[in-house]
Amino acid sequence: MNARPSDATQLRPMRQADIELVSEIEKRAYPFPWTPGIFRDCLRAGHQCWVLEAGSKVLGYGVLSAAAGEAHILNICIAPEYQGRGHGRRLLRRMLDLARWHQALQVFLEVRPSNPKAIQLYRDEGFNEIGHRPNYYPAEKGREDAIVMAIELLPPER
Repeated sequence: MNARPSDATQLRPMRQADIELVSEIEKRAYPFPWTPGIFRDCLRAGHQCWVLEAGSKVLGYGVLSAAAGEAHILNICIAPEYQGRGHGRRLLRRMLDLARWHQALQVFLEVRPSNPKAIQLYRDEGFNEIGHRPNYYPAEKGREDAIVMAIELLPPER
């Protein structure tokens, strides 16, 4: 019997002790990474911060803010060496489940136009492009716009 990599993984809430590991993944994945302080602030603010792990190894993480009937995926990342194996999709789906749990009816996110794999993942999962944020991301030569995407969530059945 062959197990897929995602079968051996689990999702759990991020802890303070995860911040250094998460920050290391962030540095390897992005040219302009979040600082450890940003992750600490997200935990302190009560955002939904989750990690995907295999055994004791953190493969990725996601951060979701939810309030007033909507949610915003602030960060979602899989370590570069584990990308392309379905882990990002699993983490994204957890973020959407958490948004539903918080009774959000819409979920928003920003993505770099230079990240076509992420854009395709979001489209595959039902997100639609709704706008642009000019000069949103730092880039090698100045700033890069962001594509704003959103998904409508069905309200829970009563």
